[in-house]
Amino acid sequence: MAVTFGPYSTWRRAGDLVVISGQLGVVPSDQPTMIEGGAPEQLGQALVNARAVLAEAGATFDQVIKATLFLTDMSDFAACNEVWITNFEPPRPTRSAVAVHQLPLGALAEVELWAYSPLD
Repeated sequence: MAVTFGPYSTWRRAGDLVVISGQLGVVPSDQPTMIEGGAPEQLGQALVNARAVLAEAGATFDQVIKATLFLTDMSDFAACNEVWITNFEPPRPTRSAVAVHQLPLGALAEVELWAYSPLD
């Protein structure tokens, strides 16, 4: 179940590319709540959510070619890399990591993904 918090699409397809909106560490439910813990735990849940959104769009993690990781504190970078390694097999997608002042809902981490998913 994709969770949105604003006037935007959860994902869009442009030919063979699928782009998903930034995902937070929110546990989907009737009353979505941020997962407990720090940035690594939130990133882990955000990646669970991202898998679900990609699946809805007909894409998989193996097809992700570009990612952007947003962190409110770069001291979480190394711990989030450990989460990343457990979620993406080599060759891993290219990635940018950006420090931001603030994220929606007080999140500590957010991830945006682009996948190359050819139409059959």
